[in-house]
Amino acid sequence: MEHVQVDELPELRKPTFIAAFRGWNDAGEAATFAVRHLIDSWSAKQFGVIDSEEFFDFTVSRPMIRITEEGQRDLQWPANRFFYHRHEDDDSGNDVVLLLGTEPHLKWRAFTESIRDLYQRVDGQRLLTLGALVAATTHTRPPPVTGFSTEPDLQQRLESLTIGRSRYEGPTGIVGALHDVWRRDGLPAASLWVGLPPYLGEAVNPRGALALLQEIDKLFAFAPKLSKLEEACQAFEKQVDEAMEGNAEMRAYLEQLERRIDSGIAGAATPDLPPAGDLMSDLESFLKQQRKGS
Repeated sequence: MEHVQVDELPELRKPTFIAAFRGWNDAGEAATFAVRHLIDSWSAKQFGVIDSEEFFDFTVSRPMIRITEEGQRDLQWPANRFFYHRHEDDDSGNDVVLLLGTEPHLKWRAFTESIRDLYQRVDGQRLLTLGALVAATTHTRPPPVTGFSTEPDLQQRLESLTIGRSRYEGPTGIVGALHDVWRRDGLPAASLWVGLPPYLGEAVNPRGALALLQEIDKLFAFAPKLSKLEEACQAFEKQVDEAMEGNAEMRAYLEQLERRIDSGIAGAATPDLPPAGDLMSDLESFLKQQRKGS
């Protein structure tokens, strides 16, 4: 526990431990967007942080300078912060710990074991990680969600929601390393991943966050109201449509991918994107300008 600084350990009732990390596991920032939405909606209270000194190369992920309301310069380090929320009106004990993090560069074993130690100290019920990846989908179709659980009952519920297991094999991120610790220690764990369109680049994608939170609500019935996030998704879709409106080549690509999705043959592969690199940067610039103006 030496790497985790805890202000005061909260008294919780078998909390679900929900984690998301910026970086390789977080296409479109959908996973961390979902956790931030939970933190904000619940006014969740921060109670701990992982000391970043041991786990980050600060020449790769540099600290950020922010100017405070008082005009002071505040240095912000890459953060992995723990929050908690008690469901005071719920006798079922669905309390939650939220980890909003950044994938570290160094010492993944020590990092993941520190998280496990805190999980055990708060008597966690299960780990639930969230992730997002590029997949064969479009912004005009529901984002596909895959997942798994080591708990048989929860795995059956996932399957009843047509949430299938991913068949991916290959390099993994900190989420995969975290689940390996849980597997070796025989601890309950689950994961949900949302697929996002390849043509949106690094644009922050609220549709992915909404898809993850909708599935969490179906599984555990404790997600907060999602109406504001649904409105943000509608605005996002409109912005993407406007950005693509004048590009016939991109529209043709989109229609081809829609036909493959609707016929059930999209699979893991996508048609080649049009050779128009400027379109990608133009789309990202358009979305950034829209966010700044909102």
